[in-house]
Amino acid sequence: MRWENLTPGSEHSRADAALFGAEAVTTRTFDTPEFAGITFHEIRARSVLNRVPGASRMPFEWTVNPYRGCTHACVYCFARKSHSYLDLDTGIGFDSQIVVKVNAPDVLRRQLAARRWQGEHIAMGTNVDCYQRAEGRYRLMPGILAALRDHANPFSILTKGTLILRDLELLRQAARVTDIGVSVSVGFTDTGLWRTVEPGTPAPERRLEVVRTLAAHGIGCGVLMAPVIPFLGDRPEQLRATVRAIAAAGATSVTPLVLHLRPGAREWFMSWLGRHHPYLVSRYERLYAEGAYAPKWYQRRVTRQVHDLAREYGIGPTRAELPHRVGPTGAAGPPLSGSPGSGPTQLSLL
Repeated sequence: MRWENLTPGSEHSRADAALFGAEAVTTRTFDTPEFAGITFHEIRARSVLNRVPGASRMPFEWTVNPYRGCTHACVYCFARKSHSYLDLDTGIGFDSQIVVKVNAPDVLRRQLAARRWQGEHIAMGTNVDCYQRAEGRYRLMPGILAALRDHANPFSILTKGTLILRDLELLRQAARVTDIGVSVSVGFTDTGLWRTVEPGTPAPERRLEVVRTLAAHGIGCGVLMAPVIPFLGDRPEQLRATVRAIAAAGATSVTPLVLHLRPGAREWFMSWLGRHHPYLVSRYERLYAEGAYAPKWYQRRVTRQVHDLAREYGIGPTRAELPHRVGPTGAAGPPLSGSPGSGPTQLSLL
C-alpha cells in the first residue's frame, strides 16, 4: 500500500476538510489491482444522517451514505452531479475519487441515541452504493447495521453489490427486531450491455444470486429493474428475459424504472453514447428533449410491459417505489408508500 497523508495542519488539508464538511482529510491510494487508478479521501464526518430534500415526494425521508463517488462506474448514475459540490470531476472523477466517511458507524450510533431522533426509517444505497468495491476494504456497513440493529431502527438497502451477503447474519438479526427492506438493482441481463454501462459492478446473474440467497435465509428481496435503457435494453425479448430471471431468483417484487438523465449524468452518458452508439444520439436528444425524464407515454409503456410479465411469471405486487419492508419473520411486508394502480413514478435512485 502507498498513501499520501494530508495532515490537518496543512493549508491544503484545511481547505479540503472544509470542502468535505470534515475535521481532516487523508488521501490514500492502494497498490492492488482492484483499486488501480482509484483515490480514497478518508474523512471524519460530523454527521451521517441526511434529510432528503423534497421528502414528501419520496418513500423515505432519511438516508445514510458512507461513501461519495462509486467505483461501479455506471455511465448513467444520477449521483454524478454531487461530486461537483466537492470540486471533483463528475465523469472519471466520480468513478475514481471516492470519499470514505471512516467514522460513519460511530457517528450513526451517536445520532441514533440522541433524544431528538425519533427512529424514522433510514434508506441506504439511494445515492451511491454502500456495497461498492471500497466496502470490502473499509468495512463500514457491519458497524452501521449493528447500530441500526441495536437501536431497532427500521432501514432499507438498495445495492448492486454482492458483498451484502457478507453481512447476512447482521441482516437476520436486525430483521428480528425491526422492519428492514432489501432491494437489488438489476436493469437488464444482457451481458454485452452490462459490460459497457456498468463496468465496475458484479454481473447481473451474480446480483440475482444475492436475491436467491437472501430469500433462502428468510429475507425477502425485491428487484429494482433500473434502469431500463431506451433502444438498448427495452426490446420486448430483453424485458422478458430480465423479468424471467428475476422471477427465477425468487424476488418478492419487481419495480421498473426508465433511465433518467440529470445534469452531470446526462453529459457523461451522452458522451458514452456518442462513442459506442452514435446512431442513437439524435434519438436520445428527441426522447429527452423536455428534461431529465423520458416522456410519460414511454414510461407507461415500459411499466405496463414489465407488470404484465411479472404477473405472467408469478412475481408479487409491482409498484414504482422502493423498497418493501421485511418484517421480523423475514416475510415481505407492505410497500413503504404508493397506491395500487398508480402511474409510473421516477425516483432518484441508483
